Amino acid sequence: MNSTFFIRLLRLTILLILQILVFNNIHLMGYATPLLIGYMLLCFERGSSRIGLLLWGFVIGIVFDVFSNTAGMASASCTLLAMMQPKLMQMFLPRDADEDFKPSLSSMGFWKYLLYAFLGMLILHATFYSLDAFTINDWQLTLIAIGSSAALATLLCIATELFVRFK
Repeated sequence: MNSTFFIRLLRLTILLILQILVFNNIHLMGYATPLLIGYMLLCFERGSSRIGLLLWGFVIGIVFDVFSNTAGMASASCTLLAMMQPKLMQMFLPRDADEDFKPSLSSMGFWKYLLYAFLGMLILHATFYSLDAFTINDWQLTLIAIGSSAALATLLCIATELFVRFK
């Protein structure tokens, strides 16, 4: 086991504690509940193992499901985000990026990182709230919840990135 694994495990623990105790209780205007657990998946390096990334996504989601009683919705959402993260990151990479490129605010620039984080959070929230609604009767409310939660989670990702990277 290397130190990267333990750093990720510590980051997972902190994010899950914050998500379960703080962010699950935020419901702005009754719709926006951010899922910051996707931030960890967005932080994986470019050369990360695809299987390892999928396993991390599933573990993050299943632990969140156990503590939040969401019946597999988070594990499906996080696994989908983990599957799409390499292609999503490649859309915003500089052309001369290294194999171990780590997406961050300082390495990608503000606007590219903002769009990268927003699209990642949009994928996560669209999957989560679509599975939560599981109907098209209230599709307007589902779209409002997806958009507002993804925007709020993106702002929290930027704030977390500023807090972690630029101490």
